[in-house]
Amino acid sequence: MALLHVDFFSDVLGMSMNMDVILPQQTNGQIGMEGKGASGKYKTMYLLHGMSDDQTIWQRRTSIERYVSRLGIAVVMPTTHLGFYTDTTYGMNYWTFFSRELPGICREFFPQMSDRPEDTLAAGLSMGGYGAWKLGLGASDTFGSAASLSGALDIVSDYKRNVTENAGHLPLFQGIFGSPEQLEGSENDILELADRLAASQKPLPRLYAWCGTEDFLYQGNLRAWEHVKKLGYDLTSLESPGDHQWKYWDQRIQDVLRWWLRTDLDLA
Repeated sequence: MALLHVDFFSDVLGMSMNMDVILPQQTNGQIGMEGKGASGKYKTMYLLHGMSDDQTIWQRRTSIERYVSRLGIAVVMPTTHLGFYTDTTYGMNYWTFFSRELPGICREFFPQMSDRPEDTLAAGLSMGGYGAWKLGLGASDTFGSAASLSGALDIVSDYKRNVTENAGHLPLFQGIFGSPEQLEGSENDILELADRLAASQKPLPRLYAWCGTEDFLYQGNLRAWEHVKKLGYDLTSLESPGDHQWKYWDQRIQDVLRWWLRTDLDLA
């Protein structure tokens, strides 16, 4: 595998941004790891971070590079700061950046990346799980699959819980989403996006979700899973004992890769 640290400029955001990118490489001499090249265009996973993190976190907390080494795929790990993958009320258009600009930039820099929705996955944890499903439901013409691990999928309830537990979060959430009343039923509400896409003539993404039964986001996940199931989405939803921490996400991202690629390969 090749690991690239990429600094680039976003016209949408009007500032420099960062992403780390893993590219497939055929190798035979690495000790303890086999590298597989890609035949044709690269399938690409956009791997999103949570609230406290940045573009480096999946490399620091998991063995993501080793997990994908034999799969022949690319992995894009961008930063969104605390933008919640949203065109914020304070004027930073992170949603437009992620849903439109970033895929185009990646395919310009790395022409071997496939532009087919069925070859493009959005995946993430917590805030990144929200972002991943949002990309699948709000930009299904680019992201044909979306996977959430412990995601903030019922974002309206999560907003209210956050500001109730920590009043200091209120300015942050207001700056991103406005009031809870403005958020509910808007393009930033996952449940609303699912409704809109199901009513359209656009293709529906494949969806995956896992959440631990002791996670503070568990009940919101159950509500979101039930909602999209009723709408007819192809959803794989899993729960097991666990809370909101990396030892679970390190394991489950392997499950996500097997689910997306429809393989039973042992990645550990």
